[in-house]
Amino acid sequence: MGIFESIFLGIIQGLTEFLPISSSAHLRIASELLGIGDAGAAFTAITQIGTEAAVIVFFWRDIVRIIGQWFRSLTGKVDRKDPDALMGWWIILGTIPIVILGLLFQKQIETTLRSLWYVAISLIVFGILLGIADRVGKNVRPLESLTWKHGLIYGFAQAMALIPGVSRSGGTITAGLLMGYKREAAARYSFLLAIPAVLGSGFFQLYKALKEPTHSTPMGLTLLATVVAFFVALLVIGLFMRYISRGSFMPFVIYRVLLGVVVIILLATGVLTADGGAVAAGGTAAVTGGGL
Repeated sequence: MGIFESIFLGIIQGLTEFLPISSSAHLRIASELLGIGDAGAAFTAITQIGTEAAVIVFFWRDIVRIIGQWFRSLTGKVDRKDPDALMGWWIILGTIPIVILGLLFQKQIETTLRSLWYVAISLIVFGILLGIADRVGKNVRPLESLTWKHGLIYGFAQAMALIPGVSRSGGTITAGLLMGYKREAAARYSFLLAIPAVLGSGFFQLYKALKEPTHSTPMGLTLLATVVAFFVALLVIGLFMRYISRGSFMPFVIYRVLLGVVVIILLATGVLTADGGAVAAGGTAAVTGGGL
């Protein structure tokens, strides 16, 4: 991977992290088309630190208020049923499923499930589920009506994003819509819920990469992609929140299905290999370097 590929993948990460189209799927596909093979689960997790930093900046006031009220509720300074204090508990509760499942299936997540066949199928299947949820969802519940049961359901929906192609925001937003939450409320909780899990995973992978460096993805290039992802994500998150206050998710559904179909066609025709690099014009797999 070179500087160009690092910047390009950083842009892809920033553009797709908050849209319900799966950033991990796009990084996986883009890496293959660039001819560098799979950038790896560690690269994906570390670059997500940049996008979550954008969430923290964008929702800074909400985050500070939630943390403050949560701590005050522990000491009895505010009512334990305070909406912000409860939100702190629901975020903690919703984080538990992805932590447990991530540890139990870490090997499969970093290897088998990164096959482009799984990515393509996940894009299509969970895209259709998002479309159904957008159609049948009542779109009436505010975020303040969140309960511990709904928080746990959100958590398991987020855990599905351990499979590249599902989409963290797509999975949680789908669950929220099916439970009757407003689009903006579902998206807002989705972004807040992702902070502990994504930062935890990202810094864990960063620690592993610094402790046991590999030559596949130099740390300097990974950090460059992370910085690029931060600035792109900061722009995208604001635009997305404004869009969903009045728009539907159907454009994302159509895009997911079409992308999944295209990937399947490319795999079936041998243009892409499920676990290798993009096939070059001469018919050999280009797994090191190269452009689009």
